[in-house]
Amino acid sequence: MKNKFLGTVRLGLLIAPLGIGLVFLTATWAQKPGGSAKVLRGQGAFNDWGKEEPGNRYLIKPADLPKPYASESSTSPPRIVSRPADAWPQAPEGFKVDLLATGLENPRAIVTAPNGDLFLAESAPGRIRVVRGFTSEGKLQTNEVFATGLNMPYGIAFYPPGPNPQYVYIGNTNSVVRFPYQNGDLKARGPAATVVPSIPSGGNHWTRSLAFSNDGKKMYVAVGSRTNVADDEGEANRADVLEFNPDGSGQRIYASGIRNPSGLTVQPGTGQLWVAVNERDALGDDLVPDYVTHIVDGGFYGWPWYYIGPNQDPRFAGKHPELKEQVLVPDVLLQSHSAPLALTFYEGEQFPSEYRGDVFATSHGSWNRFRRTGYKVVRIFTPNGKATGEYEDFVTGFVVDDARVWGRPVGVTVASDGSLVFTDDGSNSIWRVSYVGNKRATDSSK
Repeated sequence: MKNKFLGTVRLGLLIAPLGIGLVFLTATWAQKPGGSAKVLRGQGAFNDWGKEEPGNRYLIKPADLPKPYASESSTSPPRIVSRPADAWPQAPEGFKVDLLATGLENPRAIVTAPNGDLFLAESAPGRIRVVRGFTSEGKLQTNEVFATGLNMPYGIAFYPPGPNPQYVYIGNTNSVVRFPYQNGDLKARGPAATVVPSIPSGGNHWTRSLAFSNDGKKMYVAVGSRTNVADDEGEANRADVLEFNPDGSGQRIYASGIRNPSGLTVQPGTGQLWVAVNERDALGDDLVPDYVTHIVDGGFYGWPWYYIGPNQDPRFAGKHPELKEQVLVPDVLLQSHSAPLALTFYEGEQFPSEYRGDVFATSHGSWNRFRRTGYKVVRIFTPNGKATGEYEDFVTGFVVDDARVWGRPVGVTVASDGSLVFTDDGSNSIWRVSYVGNKRATDSSK
């Protein structure tokens, strides 16, 4: 495997509670100094893992899309392997990547609590963890189980928004529950109370991301479709972002036609709701683009009849012509089948100033593409709070070859010190990206 790592790797072992390996590994330079970034536009933006590297910038527009079935649709699930000895996540020059924790079980969404603790959903075993106290050198000091007995938990949100929440809300695959909470709690101080007793579940797309409006008056729950493409009764209240009052009342559809809105967040300052979306499969390797976009109240984004504006899915030819001109075009089109799962706005102070206000999104990778893409973290440019349509590879290096991968980024959050933290359910790990400029990393295991 090609290895671009030029710095020194240092290893330090920490005592791990609950059998989890809290391993500190540091990479100093993650990209060759002086490397030139590539700008990929139009058809040239349809890239694959062998050409992905930090600094590559992409711009895909609706006019660039191929016709349906221009290429075959591949069925190629990745084979997860252990991280090769010479493999390490690659980040732009001046950033270092730390391995914070290993030995987790299906780590998915991760969010930063108001006091700086990191709350993590381990979805398959049905539990929430709290991670606390890593230093600027990357040492984890605390890792506790906050709650167990949940049903595929994913979304995590604190209520009311602000510095002193009273509850932490959890999005199960079939309900929303909440636990009483005060800053610093490492264990739930009471049993889960059900807020939304029934959310459509089963079939595909089980994740339920959560977000509150900045004023705390509304709660948003993202519910993916049951199928790849279908318009039957089984899709009621699915492929939507649902709106509720914080007590679970007042359910309505906020935005629709969103096949799998797996990531949901609110833009600081503007209060705009944003979403990361996995689009449909089986129309070809380069259809349909996944996307990240702001969404509007009452907005319709096409699924299942249309995609990326007035493009009709050929499997529903002639259906619902009245909707054709109502389909909203997303802000940022990502390469098809890259599978974005989570997003966060960078409001930290650690990274260079040009990063502030931009979006970081994880890309989990997909089974529905012959040449792999995704398996990375991307930066989305949002100057003055609005997306330009461009995005950039930020962390890459998780693919071994077309058959094998060792990492799959899922959740992403900005830590209280301004570093970027993301989960990886391929290696069952947590990673941290920090900015060091021209400084070399120190051996913090001493």
